[in-house]
Amino acid sequence: MVIFSDEQVKAALGYDKLVKALEEVFCSNYKMPLRHHHFYETAEKNENALILMPAWNDEFLGVKQVVVSPLNYQRELPAIHAFYTLMNASTGEQLAIMNAAELTSRRTACTSALAAKYLAPIQAKNLLIIGGGKVAKHLIAAHKTVRQYEKISIWMRNEAKLNQFIKELEFEGHKVEKVTNLEQAVRASDVISCATLSPTPLFDGNWIKEGTHLDLIGSHKPDTREVDDAAILKSNIYVDSRLGALHETGELAIPITNGIFKENDVKADIVELCSAQHPGRANENEITLFKSAGLAIEDLAAALLVYKSVN
Repeated sequence: MVIFSDEQVKAALGYDKLVKALEEVFCSNYKMPLRHHHFYETAEKNENALILMPAWNDEFLGVKQVVVSPLNYQRELPAIHAFYTLMNASTGEQLAIMNAAELTSRRTACTSALAAKYLAPIQAKNLLIIGGGKVAKHLIAAHKTVRQYEKISIWMRNEAKLNQFIKELEFEGHKVEKVTNLEQAVRASDVISCATLSPTPLFDGNWIKEGTHLDLIGSHKPDTREVDDAAILKSNIYVDSRLGALHETGELAIPITNGIFKENDVKADIVELCSAQHPGRANENEITLFKSAGLAIEDLAAALLVYKSVN
């Protein structure tokens, strides 16, 4: 069994390679049961989530174990901690173990980029990132693999953290701009990528202009959401998985409860986009929305990239 270091995981998961690996796995034969969610109360009376995510194909089986602690920011810790176990599907032999925090962040960002390949405007020039966590840090590089952006803007509620986040991005070679007026930035953006733990909508959906692509990653609980009903009503909805996105995330579960959205209103999932069962964006005026709940098969694709980098 190989135990991979964080540096080995990072080195193996280049954004171009990972987007390609994800596209290939979505077109392959695999099994992915519904993930297990267990919500529990901490000693401080906060609610955390334990998530178990298995997936397998004919050769490999993998399981990710995740703990989501939304209030970890108060301790200056990441909100998500996870590790991944890769096994031989035939024998059950353990092949590899790796910290899955970096794996999760990168595969999440690259899945969003893969969806944007089919859904973002071809001539998209302005990218707005809302959020400053681990996933948000990878969104710029991931999205740049599928579109040629001229302007990349960042917005966070906490200005001090925003300033620090921008410094980190610039140190890594990204040219970004700080957003002080969110309404103005939303109205001007071609692609808006949100990766937050916000329990309530981040902006007014009426600000979204024609032709925009919305990429929604955060708010993973059934009672939390990053956009409002107005955004849902004016968008054509695409998801990574109907089973997950429609029921596990408030982004769609709340509008379904409110009666403004039905399950069969979803245009396509990521498999249907990658396998050409659906053509993706229909025209330059369409507002598209991709809701990502996160899939275990994405973790398996990423873990296999890591494992095969030395095997």
